[in-house]
Amino acid sequence: MIENIVHFVTTLLIGVYVITTLQWYNYKIDRVLFHFHKYSWHILFFLIPIFVYTFFPSYFNYFFLIYMALFLIWYKKSKGVKFTKRVKRFLVILVILEIGNLFIMKRFNNNEGLSLLSVISTAIIISYLIESFLFSKFKQKAKIKLNKISPAIITITGSYGKTSIKNFTYQLLKDNFKTYKTPRSVNTLKGIVLDINTSLPEDTQIYITEAGAREKGDIKEIVEFLENEYSILGKIGPQHIEYFKTMDNIEKTKLEIFKSPKLKKGFSYQIEWRDKVEVIKDKIKNIKSSLNGIEWDLIINNKTYHLKAPNILGEFNAINISLAVYQAIEFMNLDEVLEKVEKLEPIEHRLQKIEANKKVIIDDSFNGNIEGMLKSFKLIKTYNGKKIIITPGLIEATDEMNKKVAKAINETFDLAIITSQINKEILCKNITINKICLSDKSKLTKILKEVTKEGDLILFSNDAPEYL
Repeated sequence: MIENIVHFVTTLLIGVYVITTLQWYNYKIDRVLFHFHKYSWHILFFLIPIFVYTFFPSYFNYFFLIYMALFLIWYKKSKGVKFTKRVKRFLVILVILEIGNLFIMKRFNNNEGLSLLSVISTAIIISYLIESFLFSKFKQKAKIKLNKISPAIITITGSYGKTSIKNFTYQLLKDNFKTYKTPRSVNTLKGIVLDINTSLPEDTQIYITEAGAREKGDIKEIVEFLENEYSILGKIGPQHIEYFKTMDNIEKTKLEIFKSPKLKKGFSYQIEWRDKVEVIKDKIKNIKSSLNGIEWDLIINNKTYHLKAPNILGEFNAINISLAVYQAIEFMNLDEVLEKVEKLEPIEHRLQKIEANKKVIIDDSFNGNIEGMLKSFKLIKTYNGKKIIITPGLIEATDEMNKKVAKAINETFDLAIITSQINKEILCKNITINKICLSDKSKLTKILKEVTKEGDLILFSNDAPEYL
């Protein structure tokens, strides 16, 4: 009886570990296997218990107590799994299979470890089959709803700035049209399908979406489903180079944004693609950026206009706003669009300036690319007071890129606080200014009270998931 309970609980714990990591990585098995950030967790919470159970089953009851304690500590620290319907379905499948497995083991005396592995593997396969079937139904339902509403659809991609371009375009259009944008950074086909089914208003005239990618074909799949009339391609850079391997692969994947079967017009910052796509890089001139906003010149229809966005920080946002302007004048009068630029509000967590307790706080915690990071440092350098950076470094980037970030930190800031284990070693080794390398982000508020004073500037640069 004890052996059955131990086997059942162990199966459940390993199952929870597996579904948690899959959820973190958007249920992509290849990402969990080949792009996981802490393989030691796979060894400790998956491989070791199965190995011990397979080859040393008589000792497993003793090992089980240690394993369960370590698992509970890990689960609490990593914030565990979100119990979505998909997760609940997986756990139900797992429990049913394990109950059946215990009867089979008792009757045929099967190896405990191998049977456990078989249950987990079978549960994953059945779960994926069920989810694929359900998604096909949800996708069909979303397509019917989208065709019924028939809005003009704008889809945006790029290595950097997708969400900013989306929000700026929305702000320019929302007062003149029933405009709806995907929430937060929703940029996968599954996320878009869910958004359409649950949130897209029936009276929408313009629907603004994002398209993200981890591999070739991701963006093409989105635009072929949406059949968007307008596409925007922002700046391209080495974001997610870990997945794409080369810049050529990144460029080819991003260009899929213009493969919508109903494309009327496309706007690109730097890459040319056929006659329907307008490239605007050479039309953006004389960018000036400070902590009081940005201003620049933009050429439209061979005429130069001077634009100001006093509420928006970061010279790269001149690019994002310019793309939004070009898109907006497909629907609106040019003078009205340009007038709205001056009233644009910052995007939450993207170089958002906040003043609190007589300190200047720049929230750039959603900026995860090296170019945006380095340009934000250049902006911060103009501040006269003490400057503090709080960062995990770059996620899904090379060591060389994080060394470059460390060098820029040394040249810009007075104090660096590192908040993630994933880049802790390389950043703390290469940052030579005063630094604090945290192992627990929960201590951050207390530390900031101790090391900052009135007049200081605090930059939150990028953020890492809790499990990192």
